[in-house]
Amino acid sequence: MRTWAGKAADAITSRPLLSKLKKLKAANPGYAAMSPEQRQAWIKDILAFASELEKTAITPIVEAPKTSPPKKSPAAPKPKKTALSDAKSLDLPVTTIKGMGPALASKFAKLGVKTIRDLLYYFPNRHLDYSQIKTVSQLTEGEQTIIANVWEANATAWRPGARRSTEAVVGDATGNVRVMWFNNPYIAKSLMTNSRIVISGRVRLFNGRYTFESPEWEPVEEGDYVHTGRLVPVYPLTEGLYQRQVRKIMKSAVDVYAAQVNDFLPETIRQSCKLMELPDAIAQAHYPDDPGWQDKARTRLAFDELFLLQLGVLSRKRAWRESQPGNAIPADKALIDRFLNCLPFQLTAAQNKVLREILDDMGKPQAMSRLLQGDVGSGKTVVALVGLLTAVVNGYQGALMAPTEILAGQHFNTIQSLLARMGKLTNEEPYLYCYEGILLDRPLTIALLMGAIPLKKKRELHTRILSGEVDIIVGTHALIQQDVEFKKLGFAVVDEQHRFGVEQRSVLRQKGTNPHVLVMTATPIPRTLALTLYGDLDLSVIDELPPGRQIIKTKWLRPNQRDSAYNFIRKEIAAGHQAFIICPLIEESETIEARAAVAEYEHLAKDVFPELKLGLLHGKMSSADKEQAMQDFKAKKTDILVSTPVVEVGIDVPNATVMMVESADRFGLSQLHQFRGRVGRGEAQSFCMLLAENPSSVGQERLSIIETTQNGFVLAEADLKMRGPGEFFGTRQSGLPDLKMAKLSDVSILEAAREQAIALNNRDPRLKLLEHALLVKELARVWTTEVGEWS
Repeated sequence: MRTWAGKAADAITSRPLLSKLKKLKAANPGYAAMSPEQRQAWIKDILAFASELEKTAITPIVEAPKTSPPKKSPAAPKPKKTALSDAKSLDLPVTTIKGMGPALASKFAKLGVKTIRDLLYYFPNRHLDYSQIKTVSQLTEGEQTIIANVWEANATAWRPGARRSTEAVVGDATGNVRVMWFNNPYIAKSLMTNSRIVISGRVRLFNGRYTFESPEWEPVEEGDYVHTGRLVPVYPLTEGLYQRQVRKIMKSAVDVYAAQVNDFLPETIRQSCKLMELPDAIAQAHYPDDPGWQDKARTRLAFDELFLLQLGVLSRKRAWRESQPGNAIPADKALIDRFLNCLPFQLTAAQNKVLREILDDMGKPQAMSRLLQGDVGSGKTVVALVGLLTAVVNGYQGALMAPTEILAGQHFNTIQSLLARMGKLTNEEPYLYCYEGILLDRPLTIALLMGAIPLKKKRELHTRILSGEVDIIVGTHALIQQDVEFKKLGFAVVDEQHRFGVEQRSVLRQKGTNPHVLVMTATPIPRTLALTLYGDLDLSVIDELPPGRQIIKTKWLRPNQRDSAYNFIRKEIAAGHQAFIICPLIEESETIEARAAVAEYEHLAKDVFPELKLGLLHGKMSSADKEQAMQDFKAKKTDILVSTPVVEVGIDVPNATVMMVESADRFGLSQLHQFRGRVGRGEAQSFCMLLAENPSSVGQERLSIIETTQNGFVLAEADLKMRGPGEFFGTRQSGLPDLKMAKLSDVSILEAAREQAIALNNRDPRLKLLEHALLVKELARVWTTEVGEWS
């Protein structure tokens, strides 16, 4: 009976009949509780209704909507022109827009939206395709859109005490359908009987009937739909903002102000690359007329971002080279040969090639700005040390800056061990070592400078650095503090450069007289992207690992394999080895399901490995505690180090053979590859185990890729293809403009933008031509750091 009642309700288009059916409660009459007389009366009424239903000629009340999409004009619809033609109005506060009061404006401000221009560039992160309008009879499960008449709408409650919802019955000439808005009784007041509305949202089959569940809706007479019947934008929100509210404001802003945006792109470039005009692109990015216009709009806006980015880094490169002459530091072949002959290994062909590029740059009077890419374990530090020694033998100082104290200490120890093979340690003090026999005319002194060093010793090191007594200084951000001065800094190395901003790199450069700068990263970046994001730097790549470097066996484990993973760790420790266990968080979070390092450490120490010695390492620990945790692990005083991603770089413990990563699906491919690189540094076979409780489809794909791929550059390419819009490990940190619409996998757009930027830079390097006046203003607006003179 319930199924029959549902089908009957869907087929009836007569309001009186629909009302009779509802009074009969055919779907749930409570038959079992009726007396015999009540049952007979109810059956009689049902049969009479069925007879009336069969005899009634059903006439359409509304025409079925057209299902074919409207034809599109060959050009994108133009944003509406208004009397406000002054582009300066784009810099007015958002409160200028109708309906945007101070309280609402403060919520937008949290998202970085303060002016009308900000609002226009506040793009949706996706669109819901509600453009295909159907009739009721054509409905299936999934996202659907219909135009229908409202027959009735009421606020109802599922049970006594429950929050009320809105339940409505709507229909067209082909049938009726039920609509539910859960926990929202107020909609019922807006749905007037006989009014026509557009409904877009998810349809589910419930008790044999199709039902819309909490769909978007709006009146048909509004015409230009905002929430339904089209590609509907979905905007990123913050607390207190709602999609319907934001869409309404955005539609108003786009309709009024998009036409006032000046197209700064030179017409020759726009035509050459077949790009939309900017006002059209902004309008279509928010409310596209179809997927084709949506894609064209994104292409134009992505091109703009990458083109402006590339012009900026090219200008920065020119400014650095022209600001002041550098110091030519010639290579000392005898010293370099002695150093290389003392190494316990031979440099790879890739290392030798990169070394020649660096030494050639150092020998020129223009200051070097070079990015050195190399996979984990490829030997970047050895190459950098040759550059440092070359500076020192020519009477200059060298500096190496690392992002963390752990990594700085690691570099200091590595350089010590390499120098000890070439010379004799004659003086050892805290944070300072002196070697004879490396330089022919004097000792060579190396120092470590970090924030954790006692103040008295730090001041002593400052004095020695200023006097020139210290030749090579390894340190953290402490190197660029105001009270650190060098006597003659000639060569600076910045490791894991994406952890530093352009400003920090610039400050280090200013510590000397335009020293040569080498920045290094163990995070491989595809060449095209590197040339775009770091176009101010020349590029060197170590694309091979030293011979004999072992393959780290990598396995993605499911939740039911956790005990097997623990048993494997016990087995490796019993064989004399050690293990890392990485957790994504320091402390537990109610909103993120990921294992926290502190809680996991306590659980493992008490419940899983009570017989073993565990250590804990995370970023909130004091420098002394972090150093102690690392020293205990290196000295084999602890068997397992439970850590946050602070061990991503700079940890070198050859005895560690197991890397286990909790919630591995939360990390990117490049970061997982960095974790894996913490093991496999000794002679024993090493292993990487990746645990994920319930990874998404993207997470599963990522884990499958790293399970079968060891090459960091291949992983970087895969990571790039899987990324959406946004920053690439710190465009914000690097002082570069944010990428809002550009996808990092847009290689063709990337290459086109770079090609056009280089051509324009060669043709008009300072953009002095009148035709580039608007471009100059846009560059000054989007770049937050000074990158050159454009006016």
